[in-house]
Amino acid sequence: MKKFAYWFFAVVITLVLSIYQRMTGPTYPKKLTVELRGESYQMKLPRSGVQQDVLVKLPIPENQSHKLESAQTTPVPMSLHYRRFPTSDEYTSVDFRWKDGEWKAALPVQPVAGKLQYYLTIDGKDYLKDDPVVIRFRNDVPAGILIPHILLMFGAMLLAVYTFLLVVTGKDYAKWLKLTVGIMFVGGFVFGPLVQHAAFGPWWTGFPYGTDLTDNKTLLSFLFFLVALATLKWKYNKWVVGAAVVFMVLIFSIPHSAYGSEYDYSAQQLKK
Repeated sequence: MKKFAYWFFAVVITLVLSIYQRMTGPTYPKKLTVELRGESYQMKLPRSGVQQDVLVKLPIPENQSHKLESAQTTPVPMSLHYRRFPTSDEYTSVDFRWKDGEWKAALPVQPVAGKLQYYLTIDGKDYLKDDPVVIRFRNDVPAGILIPHILLMFGAMLLAVYTFLLVVTGKDYAKWLKLTVGIMFVGGFVFGPLVQHAAFGPWWTGFPYGTDLTDNKTLLSFLFFLVALATLKWKYNKWVVGAAVVFMVLIFSIPHSAYGSEYDYSAQQLKK
């Protein structure tokens, strides 16, 4: 197998894993189909917001909107219901309003790591009332921190998969294993804490300080690769490397940002 084929399969596998992780994560917008006066409309409900009100939009085409528009509010009931999460607060309801060519309703900004849960009522029908959408608020992360973090973690995954292909085909993989460990360290333990701090305040929320799965899965995967690197000259090292890569693939399949930072409304601070 030529080197190009190795890289091709490594890139494809890494892209599939990255897309899967992104689309199954708790910050990826939730898709919803609603019915209104016999028409179906696709909505994308936000599950992440920065430090400002977040607009939930009902994408009704312009040529259909005149059927619903009435001064400032809709003649057909279209409401957004929200409350702080996790609390037993009563839901607050707001109507969708026609503004700037769209029907919109706003979720009010929350403290950093604060969450809201919400559902919709469209034309008398409740959507997601029994399984409300949860949105978490954070600070905006500078691109100069976020982009290197994403690229380095993507690169670490790519190199790990490439190393695995070398292992299973009996090629020399030592250099690529070392590069994987180095890039994972910089991406996960230099830029990772910078992103965490910029978004929520703390530098590290994994073990032993918290239960953030993003931090913990990075730590566990890195430890596996450290073992693989430490046993590089062992005759069975290829099995250790293979196990480290498989473990990395499995653990990074866990949705990104799950069990992350959360604001405690009763204590009015981030959960410890």
